[in-house]
Amino acid sequence: MQKSGEDYLEAVLALSEQHEKVRTTDVALRLGVSKPSVNRAMKVLSADGYVKQETYGGDIHLTEKGGKLKASQVYFRHKTLTSFFQEVLGGVDPIIAEQDACLIEHDISSETMEKLANYLRSVKKKVLLSKCSSLLLFLFHS
Repeated sequence: MQKSGEDYLEAVLALSEQHEKVRTTDVALRLGVSKPSVNRAMKVLSADGYVKQETYGGDIHLTEKGGKLKASQVYFRHKTLTSFFQEVLGGVDPIIAEQDACLIEHDISSETMEKLANYLRSVKKKVLLSKCSSLLLFLFHS
């Protein structure tokens, strides 16, 4: 699948988490593309079994293949990369972090992505443990 197809699937997934219905207009606004571009992409993704779209530009739904597999994978990569840039590297502007995640999410290897996600989880766990320890010290020494 091409990067643009992954971007469309990711957009549909993200929008479906925020809204009850996902429309062509929503996807166009999120990706900064025209509605005809979204319609063309949805036809291709529908033919490949990734989405279903109601007749005449209606609501867009991810299929099992599109939502649970491909879109979720790309969205996970995007969220993990964005989180890494903002939380671990610190100080990366949120807009730049989003843009960089979009560029990298399509090309990063599964092995590197897995190691990055594991590292991010361990950093978050250490931060949480540190905060809990500080709170316990405060409570017992007050």
